[in-house]
Amino acid sequence: MAEKNKDGLDMLEGSLWDKLIFFALPLALTGVLQQLFNAADVAVLGQLVGKNAMAAVGNNISLIGLLVNLFLGLSLGANVVIGQNLGAKRMAKVHAAVHTAFLLAVATGIGIALLGEALTAPIMDWMAVPTDVRSMAEGYLRIYLLGMPVIGLFNFEAAIFRSRGDTKTPLWALAVASIVNLGLNIFFTMTMGWGVEGIAGATVIANAISAGILLYALCHTNTVIHIDLKDMHLDRHCLKEIVRIGLPAGIQGMVFSLSNLLIQAAINSLGADAMAASAAAFTVEINVFCIISAFSQATTTFVSQNYGAGNLARCKRVTWVAMLLNTAFMGALAIFILIFAAELLSFFNADQAVVALGITRLWYVVAPEVINVVMEGVSGALRGYGISLPPALITLVGICGIRITWVYTIFQWEPTYATLMAAYPVSWVVTTILLVLAYRSYMKHLKVIRL
Repeated sequence: MAEKNKDGLDMLEGSLWDKLIFFALPLALTGVLQQLFNAADVAVLGQLVGKNAMAAVGNNISLIGLLVNLFLGLSLGANVVIGQNLGAKRMAKVHAAVHTAFLLAVATGIGIALLGEALTAPIMDWMAVPTDVRSMAEGYLRIYLLGMPVIGLFNFEAAIFRSRGDTKTPLWALAVASIVNLGLNIFFTMTMGWGVEGIAGATVIANAISAGILLYALCHTNTVIHIDLKDMHLDRHCLKEIVRIGLPAGIQGMVFSLSNLLIQAAINSLGADAMAASAAAFTVEINVFCIISAFSQATTTFVSQNYGAGNLARCKRVTWVAMLLNTAFMGALAIFILIFAAELLSFFNADQAVVALGITRLWYVVAPEVINVVMEGVSGALRGYGISLPPALITLVGICGIRITWVYTIFQWEPTYATLMAAYPVSWVVTTILLVLAYRSYMKHLKVIRL
């Protein structure tokens, strides 16, 4: 369906719609499989242990998302730098960027793991985790944090493959890891009786396997993204560019998770049923975002290569075609989720109070996701051009600012679950308007800039 050359998917010539689908769908499935790690955790605990254990894991979802989003953002920086150099045919720079990205992933993962372990208890205090959930939530998080180095490594390795149009290899690696994760979840819970600690350990092991598979593939590929462990070095210019583009993108993702942490704290004030409902609903709804994120990352990658090649007209076409495709695929999945909301939520926990609250969340979050298509689309395009800080600042104001204000004003006046969930679409609308205005402004003055 899509043309390939020796360096992967040809993003510089030919039709766009088929290549964007060819790139984005495996990436979306990769995101879905990543979420199956959490889904397996939540489902096994909800069915075999109880809703308090399920709530304990759900309490950590936003915090884990915050940490993982930093990796995703930094890896997007690597994706853009490698992609722009591929488009400009600067293969020596591609080689340097690949090795620099690898070293950055390992160093960042170790740093986050150490910092997270030190801050686990204060974070639990800040989030006001209920006493009957606290010990399980803290135990799960401490073990999960041990896997941060391999989680970071997998995301950077996947970004390296994406930069040349290969989204299938990370998908296969994660498919293997997902099977291992599910098997270990059941074994550790049913046979060993380890509860949330066993679930967290299974996830760490599975993440290590996925990272190991991709490392093996990178060391044995004969393409330009080959990693030679004997030639491992840090290129200062590449590092600077990766951090310049990736850190704001990571902060942008972390802003979403930070605001979700605040909302999670408010959810905790509503009790274990609300916590369990949010855990189940989030596990379902995130699959819609996987599609949105996949097409956004496709936009970033295609724009970065074409910008490196100096083809601004094609960059703009990529943005709009990706948004249209994103709307179609996202809309189909969203409709399915809303129709079968009760059945999907019951898979995690059949408690009727939990299911009812979960349905409320899905309507407030999944139904207006089309707004997210535009928001992520223009953000992805701007990152492809190397413009990363403005979207991050806009997101800080539009997402975090609106949600903080909402929790401390509207929610305080009417402290119901539905009122709290309304913060999501309101913040998306404000942020999307600001991002579209910024995008139009930059497009008027954008010129080709060589690295």
